[in-house]
Amino acid sequence: MESVLNFIANIAWWQWILGIVVIVAIRDVFFNKHHIITRNFPVVGHFRYMLESIGPELRQYIVANNREELPFDRIQRDWIYTSAKNINNYEGFGSDRDFDGTNYIFINNAMMPYRLPEHHPNQKDPYFVPCAKVMGLARGRRYPYRPASVINVSAMSFGSLSGRAIASLNKGVKLSNAYHNTGEGGISPYHKNGGDLIMQIGTAYFGIRDEDGNFSMDKLVDLVNNTPTIKAIEVKLSQGAKPGKGGVLPASKITKEISEIRHVPMGEDVISPPYHTAFNDIKSLIQFIEDVAEQTGLPVGVKAAIGKIDQWKLLAQQMKETGQGPDFITIDGGEGGTGAAPPSFADHVSVPWMQAFKNIYKIFSANELTDDVVFIGSGKLGFPSEAAMAFSMGVDCINVAREAMMSIGCIQAQSCHNNTCPTGITTQNKWLEKGINVEEKSIRALFYFKNFRKELLEITHAAGYEHPCQFTMEDANINLSDQDFTKTLADAYKYDKQQVDFKSMRDLQTCQYLGGNYNQAHSEKQVSTCKVRY
Repeated sequence: MESVLNFIANIAWWQWILGIVVIVAIRDVFFNKHHIITRNFPVVGHFRYMLESIGPELRQYIVANNREELPFDRIQRDWIYTSAKNINNYEGFGSDRDFDGTNYIFINNAMMPYRLPEHHPNQKDPYFVPCAKVMGLARGRRYPYRPASVINVSAMSFGSLSGRAIASLNKGVKLSNAYHNTGEGGISPYHKNGGDLIMQIGTAYFGIRDEDGNFSMDKLVDLVNNTPTIKAIEVKLSQGAKPGKGGVLPASKITKEISEIRHVPMGEDVISPPYHTAFNDIKSLIQFIEDVAEQTGLPVGVKAAIGKIDQWKLLAQQMKETGQGPDFITIDGGEGGTGAAPPSFADHVSVPWMQAFKNIYKIFSANELTDDVVFIGSGKLGFPSEAAMAFSMGVDCINVAREAMMSIGCIQAQSCHNNTCPTGITTQNKWLEKGINVEEKSIRALFYFKNFRKELLEITHAAGYEHPCQFTMEDANINLSDQDFTKTLADAYKYDKQQVDFKSMRDLQTCQYLGGNYNQAHSEKQVSTCKVRY
């Protein structure tokens, strides 16, 4: 034994390396049955796979230029990061954007910008930009809700995101007076950090399902009664990442915590079907919405990615005839999102946000329903210029998902689907998740929302308006790359946005239905005809 140890000790380092190379070469030539490259090019072929595995990092940090990457380029990510850190988010020496590119947006500034009058709410609070409409007020819901921020967190479930990521976002929306859409995975303890919640109902009814997996109204009512931060309910019909497709949560990923939150058994795969079982057509959808609104007292809306529009026309017609239906509609872009999806769905099923929104808004405008519905845009709108364009087209609020993730540390590693997110945001790996400092990241989310709203207001004032809801289709131009080259949104999309019933920021500030955590002591003198839910 001693002689063997002496022999090993006398082996030089280069002999170890040579031996390992020989073993790898023998394995590649004689035992490898799966990889052609390493079979034909033993040893050196492995470098191909090594470089391929770090290809995204090489391109992201070395190869790609500032405006080349998708879905978010380096300049866009840098604006989010610097805004979230509350440091200089400006750029110098002019723009490096391609002004001649198709679908490039130009916001038309006014000759004389809007000037804040004395005692205007934005004099003291340059971040105050609530929604100009009230969810549920038009249909007489018992607890109407005015979102206190025009930018909010889009639907991302606990399970898709880690617990610490959810907690960071919820604390961030509380600090910034925004709301937090729960996603379809149910309400977890991480959602209960004080931020306003939009409770999403998905096809699997996680958290509100009976023993057979069907929707349970009793469980929903109990959940709403026990969670006062729930301000509205959203019925998810489809999502941009994979419209019309369900999902599978493998048994291996179902922890005891997830099992209890989603009301699903341990040790079994959980299927999310592509369709709802609580309703099956437009008439039953409207009835479902009305039943939920009546039982909970909350505004109820729908979320969908858009493809065919025939059923949307039918929905609008029945809403006009009956005076019933969703209080808000969230339009999701087909560009994909945080949800894992087959490339064929993420790349080709449903249309991009701009086409989707204009198709739906035109239908509701033609039926004179825009005053009764709060329109929410969701699809890479987490930048002030894109938001200004969206408000010009008719949105009342925007939801952000990936941009919100970046504000708390996401680096666009694009590993959301394989549980290996290096920042711990989209993984259930406890080791990776521990890297998230919830208190620090919630402050990052706060500053992202605040700086977004401030810059959006500055663009709004530059266009001569007090609130973004006042933007019209004539206030933005879009490159079409045809003979006319640049047209206003009205000329390009052939509709006019309906004017929002906006009086002033002061009127919004004193609204009894205003969400968030703004001090409303001065509004208590108002006589309310509806109950305010705290």
